[in-house]
Amino acid sequence: MNQNDSKNIIYIENGIGYGGAIICLRHLVRNLDRNRYRPLVVTGRTGPHYREIAQEADWRYLPDRRIDVVGMRRRLDQAAWVKQILGLHWLLNQLLARMDDLGNFLPFFLQLLWTAWRFKADLVHANNEPLCNRAALLVGKTLNIPTVCHVRGDLDGSRLMSWSYSLPDHFISVSEWVSRNMQNTLQVPAADISVIYDGIELEKLDLDADGQAFRQQYSLNSETFAVGLVGLLIPWKGQELFLDAAKLLRDKIPNLKMLIIGGTPDDCVGYEKMLRQRVADENLENIVVFTGHASKMEPVYNGLDVVVSASTSPEPLGTVVIESLALARPLIGPDHGGAAEMIEHERTGLLFKHGDAGSLADAILTFYEKPELRQTLGANARAHALKTFAVENHVSQVQAVYERLFREC
Repeated sequence: MNQNDSKNIIYIENGIGYGGAIICLRHLVRNLDRNRYRPLVVTGRTGPHYREIAQEADWRYLPDRRIDVVGMRRRLDQAAWVKQILGLHWLLNQLLARMDDLGNFLPFFLQLLWTAWRFKADLVHANNEPLCNRAALLVGKTLNIPTVCHVRGDLDGSRLMSWSYSLPDHFISVSEWVSRNMQNTLQVPAADISVIYDGIELEKLDLDADGQAFRQQYSLNSETFAVGLVGLLIPWKGQELFLDAAKLLRDKIPNLKMLIIGGTPDDCVGYEKMLRQRVADENLENIVVFTGHASKMEPVYNGLDVVVSASTSPEPLGTVVIESLALARPLIGPDHGGAAEMIEHERTGLLFKHGDAGSLADAILTFYEKPELRQTLGANARAHALKTFAVENHVSQVQAVYERLFREC
C-alpha cells in the first residue's frame, strides 16, 4: 500500500477519565504503520494528558458531556422525598434521559459526524464499549464505513446494551474472559470477535527508574513496607476493599503504608471524599496515603514493595497488571476477570478471592513475610510480559483486523 492508498482511521475515546483505555490507545496510535494508516484521535474530555496526544497524532476535543446528567441522577437518587411520591422518581429519570439525549448525545453525534466527514474517515475505531460509544458507531453507519469496537468492560445484558452491541462490524476484546462474556451474555458470534491483548512499549519502560524519589516524596523510609493500589478512584476499582485490608494489617506489619494511587474523575469526587472520611473515622491516617494522579508510573511501581489490583467487578485486563508484570513487580490481583487470566498464582503473582478483604490481607502478608518470593515472582512476571504484551504484536493484530474489514465491507 503506497502513501496515496493509506486509510484514515478515526479513534473515539469516551472513557470516564484518563486511565488505562486511553493510555493503551496512545500506544496503538504511536506505533501504527503511518504508510498505511493516518489516525485522528477524538476525545470527549480534555486536560493536560489528553492534549499530549496532539504531539503524537491529529487530535480533536469534542465535549460529550455539556450537561452533568450523571450528577443530577446522583442527587435525584439521594433525594428521599422524591421516592415518597408515586411515579415521580421514574418521571424525573425519564426527563433526565431526554435531557441527556438532547443536550449531550445529539450535539456530540453531530460534531463527530462533521469531523469524520471532513477527515474522510475510512474506518471508525471506538475505544470503549458500544453503549458509551454509540454516537461513534452511528457515525460509521451514517457514513457507510466499517466500525471496530474495543471492548474493555463488564456486560449487564440489558436491552439497550444488547442493541448497542448490534452496531459494530467487529469487536476487539482485551481478554478471553471478555470474549466469553460477550458470547454468553449478548450472543455475539465468536467470528465477530478478535481477542487482542493490550500492548505496551516495553522498550520505553524505564526498568531502572528511581523508586527512591517516589518513596522520599511520601516519607517512605527504608523500613517502610509500601503497598500500592493503582487505578482511577472509582468504586469498582476496590479502594474500599483496600481500606478494609489496611485495618486487618495495621497490627501485623510494622511500618506499613497503604498507598491509593490514581486520579479522580469528575463524576467520582464524592467517592474520594467518602474514602478520605473513612480514613479519618477509622484512624487510618498513619497508614493510608492518597497520592493523586502520577504522570510517570515507573518510579511509582519501583518505589512500591507490592502492587495491588483489587477490582470488585471483573476487570477485562487492567493496565496496572500489564505494567506491573513488565516491570517485574510483586503483584496481587483478584481471582476473576482479566487479572486471573494474566496472573499465574504463585508463579507470576498472587491471586486473592475477589471482594474478600481477609484474602487480600493474607496475600499482602505473604509477600511481606517472604521477600524471596517477591523477587522470584517478579522475575517470572517480567519474562511473561515480554512474550505477551509487546506493542508490536498488538499493533500487527489490530491492523490485520482493519485489513479484513476493508476487504469485507
